[in-house]
Amino acid sequence: QVQLIESGGGLVQAGDSLRLACAASGRTFYGYIMTWFRQAPGKEREFVAAITWGEGRVVYADFVKGRFTISRAIAENTVNLQMNNLKSEDTAVYYCAAGRITSVFYNARTEQMYNYWGQGTQVTVSS
Repeated sequence: QVQLIESGGGLVQAGDSLRLACAASGRTFYGYIMTWFRQAPGKEREFVAAITWGEGRVVYADFVKGRFTISRAIAENTVNLQMNNLKSEDTAVYYCAAGRITSVFYNARTEQMYNYWGQGTQVTVSS
């Protein structure tokens, strides 16, 4: 059974940093893309960053470029999201997701890509 368990959220001040982790288990993730989404109060869930498990190719939402870094630790089966220079608008529940890549024409930014989701971790940034 696949499980994705997020950790590392919390309450910080604007300008601070946080490192989120997603512990993945239950299968091998080669051939998968691992992604962070977020959902702010009253808003739809949105794409943040993604990384392919095997090759480590990354893609970011424009609003986090230069501030957030996604990485994976294959030996530890974790996907991390280093978030620097946090802003109040980064306040959201952050979700880890995993999706199997079945075509060269995949869209990492769409929720329909993902088979597995974690329960989320709350990030609150006070201004």
